[in-house]
Amino acid sequence: MPWYRNGVSEWGIEMGPLKGFKIIEIAGIGPGQLAGMLLADMGASVVRIDRPLRFDQAVSVDARFDILNRSRPLIEVDLKTPDGVQLVLDLCADADAIFEGFRPGVMERIGLGPEECMARNPKLVYGRMTGWGQHGPLAQSIGHDANFIGLAGVYACVGEKDGDPVYPMNLAGDMGGGGAYLVMGLLAAMLEASKSGQGQVIDAAMVDGAASQMGMIWGLRAAGLWKDQRGSNILDGGAPFSRAYRTKDDRHLVVAPIENRFYTRLLKILGLEDIDPATQMDQSRWGDVTERLKQVFLTRTRSEWCDVFDNTETCVTPVLDMSEVASHPHNQARQTFVEVGGIPQPAPAPRFSRTVSEISRPAGSPEPDVHNVLQEWGACSDLLARLKQ
Repeated sequence: MPWYRNGVSEWGIEMGPLKGFKIIEIAGIGPGQLAGMLLADMGASVVRIDRPLRFDQAVSVDARFDILNRSRPLIEVDLKTPDGVQLVLDLCADADAIFEGFRPGVMERIGLGPEECMARNPKLVYGRMTGWGQHGPLAQSIGHDANFIGLAGVYACVGEKDGDPVYPMNLAGDMGGGGAYLVMGLLAAMLEASKSGQGQVIDAAMVDGAASQMGMIWGLRAAGLWKDQRGSNILDGGAPFSRAYRTKDDRHLVVAPIENRFYTRLLKILGLEDIDPATQMDQSRWGDVTERLKQVFLTRTRSEWCDVFDNTETCVTPVLDMSEVASHPHNQARQTFVEVGGIPQPAPAPRFSRTVSEISRPAGSPEPDVHNVLQEWGACSDLLARLKQ
């Protein structure tokens, strides 16, 4: 069964599990954009409202390449004007949710805080995306992903032993702890509202989400199985059986046979049967075993090692560059990456067997005809008449 489509309707499959839900996105960058993309890919009717173009925005990346803006229309509305505020309030009357990513208090000052919006619609779910949260000593402070994961304890755990912390891209804070947790909160509150008839406010803070993702590590630490030292633990590159190794052609392999039976098989294939697999969890031996594995993996190219480990159940896979991922047979078979408007990008996730997700439109410039966009969105006739005037 096809799991993904891009604007193809003749399959007769209902589009996305969120079809029929209306969500207002007050445009921001990064985590809020990801939330909007995920919701829209899953079929929600999302309208992204952005401020009119400013000079500093004019020198940003071409709108076609801002992939997180796909699957929903973008319209420009000046929220500093009464008409702009009124437009959003009118849309709230028939929306299931609205979300924003400003500092605490900004939306209240322009007349679009939770109280004003929910007065138009008691079932409205109001999502708030920030780095530090709606309260606390840092709530009004500026910050970015690295700051948030630093305070959450994530940043300190990533890097080589005795080395400096290594920034793990903006995945644990912005995207995982921020955008994904915002979507989870919005969906949970929308489900609850369908039963109670009451909306609520979602306080999605990146520092909270990043900390939440560390739950398992906190458990290991409490059990005495995690050291407060980078590169010294089973899941931070410290273990010889859960890390990357350089190959002869200066590429890398992921070697992760954490279970003992897979580790035993790895040692046998590598001809290292003098290493006792029963000592796998003896951390005093990890340094020596790592050096042995380093030397062995340098004897062949990445491709040669992939052939050696093919179908061996040893948890050995290549570390692929972004230029390679789309052509890998597994990713090709699953259509993990697609091309939309000539731009390669990740396909919608997760997958649904019946209500198939889709990329309904590529990312692009603001819609020139706001009236048509809002009409498609189901805006009320009074609002449309006012816009025509």
